[in-house]
Amino acid sequence: MGTSTFAVGSLDALRALLRDGALTLREHADVVIVPTAAAFTGLTEAAVLTGAEFDECDVRVEALMVSDRAATNDQHLIDRLARADLVVLCDGSPLHARSVWRANAFGDAINAASTLVAIGAVASVLGEVMIDPRGGAPTTGLGFRDGAAICLASSDEQMWRTRSLLSDVPLVVLGPSGVVHHDGERWSVVAGDVVVTLGHDAIEL
Repeated sequence: MGTSTFAVGSLDALRALLRDGALTLREHADVVIVPTAAAFTGLTEAAVLTGAEFDECDVRVEALMVSDRAATNDQHLIDRLARADLVVLCDGSPLHARSVWRANAFGDAINAASTLVAIGAVASVLGEVMIDPRGGAPTTGLGFRDGAAICLASSDEQMWRTRSLLSDVPLVVLGPSGVVHHDGERWSVVAGDVVVTLGHDAIEL
């Protein structure tokens, strides 16, 4: 079975995605929110704000409060991910998310999600290559969705450094309204503020 993955630049972009119909959910769909990346800024707040975007949808929403690797051993939480119609990854620290989800069954369940949404900076962990937000250097991601490296816009100096260091992989930079989609094989631009480059050259996905 194929996968459908959206990387969105912000909660506003998720709201637009739901409103405009690019992401459709069946009636009473099971939505699971994973706020791991927000462990340092507030798991509960991230889960509540993200869940609120589904208030107008006739769906069931549950947050899995996984903040560290110890929690990823809980078989119930792994099974919840496996049963979900939609898995939503909250914005926050991609480096923390990578450390928690790497090489375990919980991360494998995220990877296997039939429909996945990654909000903001956490989308960076999805690729084979991710961008370290601390300085803009490429590093190793989780390899869940190949074809591009994803990050949020940073300073001109940092973006120049990132593009200089990343010459052989397309770089997708999401603005707040940006949305890109991975259909199981490749990424494509859906809407909003998205800049795609290879090295310093603008390209299309």
